[in-house]
Amino acid sequence: MKKVVLSGLSLAIFSQSALAQGCSVCSKAAAGMDDKSAKGLNGGIIYLAFLPLVIMGTLAFLWYRYHKGEIIAAGAGKESNK
Repeated sequence: MKKVVLSGLSLAIFSQSALAQGCSVCSKAAAGMDDKSAKGLNGGIIYLAFLPLVIMGTLAFLWYRYHKGEIIAAGAGKESNK
């Protein structure tokens, strides 16, 4: 488990420059906008991202609730073996 966490953490750290580029169309469009229009563009992006994030969060919560007993049992089994 430690290897998975370490691999995920190192991947997240070293891929920041690749993930931070953003959409070139949005970047070019926002560069030529005034402050009010840029805020509107940001609001639209958040509006479009909201539903997928809610769906993923709901699925993650349901997965956690479904597997909660298994996670607790696995943790208790490790402690009793020591």
